Amino acid sequence: MTDADSRSSQSGTMPSNTIRGTQRLIEHVRDMQAVRMAVAHPCDALSLSGVIDTRNAGIISPVLVAPQAKLRSIAKEAGIDLAGCEIIDVPHSHAAAATAAKMAGQGEVEALVKSSLHTDEFLRAILSACAGLHIERRITHCYVMETAAYPRPFIITDAAVNVAPTLEDKADIIRNAISLTHALGVAEPKVAILAAVETINPRMQSTLDAAALYKMADRGQIKGGLLDGPLALDNAVLPDAARVKGIHSAVAGQADILVVPDLKSGNMLAKQLEFLGQADSAGIAMGARVPIVLTSRADSSQTRLVSCAIAIAMVVDGGYTAA
Repeated sequence: MTDADSRSSQSGTMPSNTIRGTQRLIEHVRDMQAVRMAVAHPCDALSLSGVIDTRNAGIISPVLVAPQAKLRSIAKEAGIDLAGCEIIDVPHSHAAAATAAKMAGQGEVEALVKSSLHTDEFLRAILSACAGLHIERRITHCYVMETAAYPRPFIITDAAVNVAPTLEDKADIIRNAISLTHALGVAEPKVAILAAVETINPRMQSTLDAAALYKMADRGQIKGGLLDGPLALDNAVLPDAARVKGIHSAVAGQADILVVPDLKSGNMLAKQLEFLGQADSAGIAMGARVPIVLTSRADSSQTRLVSCAIAIAMVVDGGYTAA
């Protein structure tokens, strides 16, 4: 934990994007003490510049874990100033992931940042017993999205880690997403469990899973949010669509969290919004002892900045409260 004051969660939804909520979040965490984060293998110009931009914004104190000679060569070629950066020299990306994870497990850093290495390589190090980061929950990914077409930021999960989640996996996916929304200032997030249709169809496993998850929440097995499902995407985000189909629900039409059936559907949805819908996005993995900034290697510096800001909100245990 940092010395920064934690903020209490409040009821309602994440902030309206009349003023972009992602920019609000960045401004919010600027006033906090910079969080020490291990950055695993930032060995391309885009990744490295993103880290330095985030450091220059004053919100993180990065520890660059990478082959030092390669790192300095990239920085020199790209005109990136590494002055003042702590660098831990390792021989390759595998060692970078393992060293960063071990640092987090020993409390030397408060969060982890994936950089120019594969997600599975990074997560393998985090899940290793040597790292000491594993807890009972499954590690899952949350895309925090914001688009002009929707009145509030929302989460898509899981679109990056769990390929074909089981019912048990989906329960942890929801629990982790609820924990994240709590840190972002939503006391009781509305969770829409998505399927292709809003009715239960025995031939569609996603509808059966949605119904079971809804009942799990009803019986107290999933806490901290309002769940409903199955819901088709239009029912989940459009009040008119829900009304036309006669869906009476506290979640329908105003979801804060969209739980997708599997990785491929979630990944396509998130990337369509990002690249065709001009949505702002950020990526965070939950379920370990520390928050994990988990972005694509092709993501912009702004996406990396917002993702780090969200991790900071998690570290300060209550973090961002929408004003």
